[in-house]
Amino acid sequence: MSTLNVVVLDRASLVQRPFNLNFSHQLTEYDITEAADTAARLQDAHIVISNKVNINAEHIASNPQLKLIAIAATGYNNVDLVAAKAAGIIVCNIRAYGNESVADHAFMLMIALMRNLPAYQRDVAAGLWQNSPFFCHFGAPMRDLNGKTLGIFGRGNIGSALASRAEAFGMNVCYGEQKNVSSIRSGYMAFDDLITQADVISLHCPLTEKNINMIGLTELQSMKPGAILINVSRGGLVDESALVAALKYGMLGGAGVDVLAEEPPKNGNPLLKARLPHLIVTPHMAWGSSEAQNKLFDILVNNINSYVEGKPQNVL
Repeated sequence: MSTLNVVVLDRASLVQRPFNLNFSHQLTEYDITEAADTAARLQDAHIVISNKVNINAEHIASNPQLKLIAIAATGYNNVDLVAAKAAGIIVCNIRAYGNESVADHAFMLMIALMRNLPAYQRDVAAGLWQNSPFFCHFGAPMRDLNGKTLGIFGRGNIGSALASRAEAFGMNVCYGEQKNVSSIRSGYMAFDDLITQADVISLHCPLTEKNINMIGLTELQSMKPGAILINVSRGGLVDESALVAALKYGMLGGAGVDVLAEEPPKNGNPLLKARLPHLIVTPHMAWGSSEAQNKLFDILVNNINSYVEGKPQNVL
């Protein structure tokens, strides 16, 4: 077998372990790749590893030697799959590596917002408890999870893992059907019905052209007063400006997001400017427990080795 050129476009996003590749190869690693540098770094690459670096149709057309795009994540909206398929390039992703980590994070956001944890942290920091005439301080309403309805959009590994956690706390779990479809699958609730009935909505679906801004102003206005929105999937699923407005005008009880439409948010973001006590923003780190990062790396290496052995896996 001839030597294969393997290029890693965003090495800094991966756990620092060696790539144990079982074939003759030349490995080139870039900690970070800006959009302007992608084309040059793909030249002569047979296998490219990308976590979030965009690989578009032009990149693919310009690199006929490219054989495998190994996405170091579950989401694949950074790669033009249609162009890759037309060019005969295999694209694979990472599956079921961070189920527990992401589900834990979504549950953390949900319970923190139901208990108004951010507001109480601010009150304590401001000295309100210290100056209270009583042994306790109540500055914001708190709610139990028991008996509440959790609406989950996305019934994959992560959505199912979150459901098991919620059910253990006595929540009623319902899965939402896709938006704007004519038939409802067994075990699912109509999109609009779940939006209006759930106490918490949690998003766990991939971002596609069909579901961009699936949660917009109309959906936010339709949610129950005091309802909570959780998004640990992809930022583009939610109209961020509409979400800020819904929070400011009291339409929602809170929102917890681990993802933004543009990452990193170099050009700013309305959610970062809002500074609201019932909004929690974390920097796309829900997936990154130590256990999950190591499992991701193991699957990534296995994906590449399996492809070279003629047994591609996790193919999109």
